[in-house]
Amino acid sequence: MKYVHEFRDKEIALGVAKAIGTEVDLARPYRFMEFCGGHTHTISRYGLEDMLPNNVRMVHGPGCPVCVLPAGRIDMAIHLAMRPEVILCGYGDLMRVPGSQGASLLKAKARGADVRMVYSTIDAIRIAEENPAREVVFFAIGFETTTPPTAIMIRLAEKKKLSNFSVFCNHVLTPPAMQNILKSCGIRNIGHVEIDGFIGPAHVSVIIGTTPYEFVAEEFGKPIVITGFEPLDMMQAILMLVRQVNEHRHEVENQYRRAVIRDGNLRAKEEVSNVFELRDRFEWRGLGPVPYSGLRLKPAYTKYDAELRFDMGELCVADNPACKCAAILRGIRKPVDCELFGKICTPVTPMGSCMVSSEGACAAHWTYGRFRDHQQRPAS
Repeated sequence: MKYVHEFRDKEIALGVAKAIGTEVDLARPYRFMEFCGGHTHTISRYGLEDMLPNNVRMVHGPGCPVCVLPAGRIDMAIHLAMRPEVILCGYGDLMRVPGSQGASLLKAKARGADVRMVYSTIDAIRIAEENPAREVVFFAIGFETTTPPTAIMIRLAEKKKLSNFSVFCNHVLTPPAMQNILKSCGIRNIGHVEIDGFIGPAHVSVIIGTTPYEFVAEEFGKPIVITGFEPLDMMQAILMLVRQVNEHRHEVENQYRRAVIRDGNLRAKEEVSNVFELRDRFEWRGLGPVPYSGLRLKPAYTKYDAELRFDMGELCVADNPACKCAAILRGIRKPVDCELFGKICTPVTPMGSCMVSSEGACAAHWTYGRFRDHQQRPAS
């Protein structure tokens, strides 16, 4: 396929790998975190770690919005869905995310809750129009990538004068999470991991551009390279990070220039700023409360805020203590470090969000990594 095979050329990849091997300083480690789960899957699917020198280590990061959604927010959605007047709409990857005590939206549906999987925000609007006697709630979730469609949906609901529609907002922002990881804040006694640079998220950066990462690079002295999802994108980004580390630079570089520009998508950002404002704090699974990392509806649109409409109290519940998902999301552990992985915890019976989400690190290792005789490297 044109413009796909070109980014999967084996010989070019081997050439980039050779350049990385030539340029690394063997006297020091290089530890790069890929923030996005799509990048984790690329690394695992194409075996990119096996092409890197032993002192270059890829650290799996938060992955995706489903991975970092805390169990308490899932419980809040379940309690809402069990109300007889409510139709709860959400994307498919939310259905099996575990809340507390093994609960999930899919299990709530089996118990009689009206939970409906939708493919777009327009589907939720249509359901509200077709069910005027019911309260339709859209379970909004996502990084900056999926926030603009939610904003447009809310303005459309206002235009259509839908009085039976609201949004349970769980949209979060990536730069504050990067800052949190580098500060090693959040959950106490979970430890931290040393990071020398970030592979920045691709789809997120299409929306917000590269500018929002600049304060992270400057404040912490860490290079960030925004890159695409193809194997050659990843290999080139790693080479760019190695060069920045060697040259003692900490810049935001854009490898994904075919899709990302510095200022991002101005129209999308305008739609978001019209409808949303920052929360003081928002809890992330694995990171704990992260200041100014979540969004809520502005006062002009609070009539569409499900948390206010249904007086939803914030729930904070503990994760399954046997599940290492929180540590995996921080990059402290790998999927194979979890005793549940591949035994009790599988895609059919997930114990944590990292296995549920198609972009989770555990799902990536289950799909690709477990079939390879991969020698685990000692921690750097």
